Amino acid sequence: MSPFSFEYPWVFAFAVLFWICGRYCPARTMAIFFPHVHSLLRLHAKKSRLQEILKWIGILGLLTALASPVVTDEYKDIKKHGRDIMLIIDSSDSMRQRGFDPADPLKSKFDVVKEVVKDFIARRSDDRIGLINFASVAFVASPLTFEKDFLRKIVDMQQLGIAGKRTAINDALLQTYNILSKSDAKSKIAILLTDGIENASRIGTDEILRLIADSDVKLYTIGIGSYRDFDAGYLQALAKAGHGKFYAAADRNALVRIYADIDRLETSKIKSKTIVRKRYYYIYPLFVAIMALLFFIYLRSSKEVE
Repeated sequence: MSPFSFEYPWVFAFAVLFWICGRYCPARTMAIFFPHVHSLLRLHAKKSRLQEILKWIGILGLLTALASPVVTDEYKDIKKHGRDIMLIIDSSDSMRQRGFDPADPLKSKFDVVKEVVKDFIARRSDDRIGLINFASVAFVASPLTFEKDFLRKIVDMQQLGIAGKRTAINDALLQTYNILSKSDAKSKIAILLTDGIENASRIGTDEILRLIADSDVKLYTIGIGSYRDFDAGYLQALAKAGHGKFYAAADRNALVRIYADIDRLETSKIKSKTIVRKRYYYIYPLFVAIMALLFFIYLRSSKEVE
């Protein structure tokens, strides 16, 4: 939309009507005929031209004012409703396994996971995201934050073995749900990724399932590697209790598709409302038209007095 426009541009069509009337419908006035009339007309030619100019300035000014010149300012009031997302990443000893990335078989599972997770973080510009690293123990690598560059650096800093060698899935979930329980976000998501089987947690299976089921956090679970590596049934039970979804990724490409699917399912809500403000400028051409016509009348009257 152009910022400057006329609300009623068709009004300018009347200019043609005024021109036709001015050319073919001259005003009838009383006249006295006397010799040497052409000499007298030459004396007043300059004044007549000025009157003609003033008359058309007045007419065009009035038409411009009637056409209603307006400047339109349009902008969108955008409200974004992001989500709070906790990423739970397994760093147990089994994540050292290579061959998960067909394009680079020498990379470990953990290195591939970090790359895919960083891409996911980059796409979630309107969300707060945190990170839980777990193996034998679970710890908060990053609290919920909007600072995506900072969080990606934190992901880069994660190393295998810093949390032990075993797999404490339940303890990691307990940490996650404690953090998200303090969140006031309307939508809370947890994404658990593991290639192992629960074998090191202090909290039991029944307790964690009850905690998940009673929470408003949606839980997605991802098992990577072959089905021999992780407990698919348990991950499915966790996802079902958390009103989420279970995924299995046999290689990097599958994992990329999974995070893309979660990204699509959990799109942040964006509401926009277009606000239009109009500023009218008819007063300026109207003022010019009035002044021009007043001056025209003055010259016309002075001519008649002469």
